[in-house]
Amino acid sequence: MPPGIEETLALAAEAIRQADALLIGAGAGMGVDSGLPDFRGPGGFWRAYPPYRERRLDFSSIANPRWFREEPALAWGFYGHRLNLYRSTEPHEGFAILAKWADSMNSGAFIYTSNVDGQFQRAGFDADQVLEAHGAIDWLQCLNECGIGVFPAEGVEVEVDESTMLAVGPLPQCPRCGSLARPNILMFGDYDFDGAWVVEQRVRRKRWLETIQRGRLVAIECGAGTAIPTVRLTCEDLVDRCGGTLIRINPREPEVPSGHLALELGALEALERIDALIEG
Repeated sequence: MPPGIEETLALAAEAIRQADALLIGAGAGMGVDSGLPDFRGPGGFWRAYPPYRERRLDFSSIANPRWFREEPALAWGFYGHRLNLYRSTEPHEGFAILAKWADSMNSGAFIYTSNVDGQFQRAGFDADQVLEAHGAIDWLQCLNECGIGVFPAEGVEVEVDESTMLAVGPLPQCPRCGSLARPNILMFGDYDFDGAWVVEQRVRRKRWLETIQRGRLVAIECGAGTAIPTVRLTCEDLVDRCGGTLIRINPREPEVPSGHLALELGALEALERIDALIEG
């Protein structure tokens, strides 16, 4: 019989106390407690973006690079809104708790996330500690691949008419050739994503993993679902290779491999309750 939630919380706190290194895995559920929308299912997506219901565009339909060529105002309406939303969103207290635990580890921490929102960097984590598997909204690339590579979105502003979810006014441009720019985000059916920055992040993670003694890693995975299981599979694989403990925090899909810890809670609540036990 699996342990109850209080026992699991206590086991999680003890695993963190004993660890020398912290791997943080994060999916979309990590941002929900900061007020970011949950796109689970077409209904959830259309609640966040009602204008797309009329065109029957769900998340996988609109998150497609074809729109940057066919309807740039539609493409940048969606991604411009997300850029503005992520910039204005304050990371919840769970990020600070994770940062505190990371600081207590001899080998520090590394983040592996499928999120493109830049919330870990906004919460104070060093960008060199983060691997953004699907890219990031804070970086852009040239739609016409002029050779500039990836460049920052700092200073780029996109005005969006939220009644239509169309971008109005000038759209982001490549500073080298003047062509339309797009986010450096891996979209559905995306064969033009520039993954060079992600490759560099993988190299840094590999170097970090080489510093960890076997059995001294704890992985805390927050809000990563099974629909796109990149984060879940990666955390399971790294924990298996390093001989550590996986703590999976997920209110809907908390199942874990045998010998690891499952918490059927939201990210913020779980992190706060674990931290209270560690501090206590």
